Amino acid sequence: QVQLVESGGGLVQAGGSLRLSCAASGSITGISAVGWYRQAPDKQREFVASITGAGTQYTESVKGRFTMSADSAGDTVYLQMNSLTPEDTAVYYCKMEKNGREYWGQGTQVTVSS
Repeated sequence: QVQLVESGGGLVQAGGSLRLSCAASGSITGISAVGWYRQAPDKQREFVASITGAGTQYTESVKGRFTMSADSAGDTVYLQMNSLTPEDTAVYYCKMEKNGREYWGQGTQVTVSS
């Protein structure tokens, strides 16, 4: 089992920055992919960024503004979010994949005011 806990969300003005963290615990050996997703009110959950063996990927709307990284131990991943806009308002979730299973965190709220 893998447990994920996100943190770092909050309220920020447009143009501001936030850094989200996702701390993994449990059996994290063998995790093959990690990603960030978000879900805005009344919208489907959408992909934001991921790190896999193929590298780091971003959805088009966050390219150049968001940066995903992981610490050297591989048990914490980050999402640095700059130049935030109200359209970035959502609950942000961390996901990790291991042996074909997906593990999700509980989410952290990001609210960007105009």
